[in-house]
Amino acid sequence: MSASFDALDNPFWACLATRHAHVARGGTLARRYPPDISPIAALSGDSPAHVAALETLVEAGDDMGTLGPWIPKLGRNWEIVHEAEVTQMLRAERTPLSEGPAEAAGLGPNDVAEMLSLVELTQPGPFRRRTIELGRFIGIREEGRLVAMAGERSWIGDCREVSGVCTHPDAQGRGHARKLIARVVNRMLRAGETPFLHTESGNARAIALYESLGFVERRRFPLLAAKRVE
Repeated sequence: MSASFDALDNPFWACLATRHAHVARGGTLARRYPPDISPIAALSGDSPAHVAALETLVEAGDDMGTLGPWIPKLGRNWEIVHEAEVTQMLRAERTPLSEGPAEAAGLGPNDVAEMLSLVELTQPGPFRRRTIELGRFIGIREEGRLVAMAGERSWIGDCREVSGVCTHPDAQGRGHARKLIARVVNRMLRAGETPFLHTESGNARAIALYESLGFVERRRFPLLAAKRVE
């Protein structure tokens, strides 16, 4: 990939140190979002000092998740919740996607309770009460019920992350995710942004969908989610 995408090599650190610095907690070694926005944290290196800096940002009983080139080696005061490999995909292609017919609408603060319920059911990744402050989200309703959504999360230079893509099990197989991703991607393209995203490497179905929409694998990262127990 082009050198202009180098900041994506440590994506959440790059975002928390620039575009989202206004909400970030931490300093030059470790940063994180406030817990009610996201559990995501990031490190600028892998020394013991970096891990110590991260620990100051996570209280006992709180959790955090990080992916990137540096995954902290945590001590006994942490409980590992989840480990995986994540594939980062980029859509450098500038051709707009076909959006197809769908009644998609913007989602806002009044929709958060339904969004949280859908996330709890489908587990697309971390989503908290204030996550919608990180970007625009859209959704599809059937008979008044929110059944699918997609939106934006990290923002690095002119690269914008597609995130929160999920569909209720009762509404799968109808192309909702494809239509919503197309709308999110096309909005980014109109703004001169390059879409990218992250998905677990073992999620072959999601990867096939993203590839069909023009995303290509850029690189892979380890993912760690952990809870501080003391």
